Amino acid sequence: MSRVQLALNVNDLTESIAFYSKLFGVEPAKVRDGYANFAVTEPPLKLVLLENPGHGGSINHLGVEVDDIAAVDATQARLADAGLASVDERGTTCCYAEQDKFWVQGTPNGEQWEVYTVLADSQTFGCGPTAEGTCSTTGQAEAATAGAGCC
Repeated sequence: MSRVQLALNVNDLTESIAFYSKLFGVEPAKVRDGYANFAVTEPPLKLVLLENPGHGGSINHLGVEVDDIAAVDATQARLADAGLASVDERGTTCCYAEQDKFWVQGTPNGEQWEVYTVLADSQTFGCGPTAEGTCSTTGQAEAATAGAGCC
């Protein structure tokens, strides 16, 4: 099952968790310091909340979560055939998960899209992408402030 991911900057994580739990009728799948995600079945959505006071209500980044590495590779090949460039991040740790992913380059409005699969849970936040869409060693707050994310 694939699902769209929406990563939002929020001012107050606790308040946002309460709101989105009511809105979608589910509790978060994962909560960590400054971070939460929801695995919503209907509609199929991975909602990620990144605490970033002063930037609440803005999109951090967008993505598509897919089932496995084969789906990541197939999507990347399809997009390459359509003329879209991408930047790989394989075996990376982002948003408290080990992931294989890529970032789509050259979006017309500058939004960041990732296509990824989760390989395993992680106890660390990991890193955020640079402006070029590649992984850097910036922390969660710095990545969120820069408008970059990695979930």
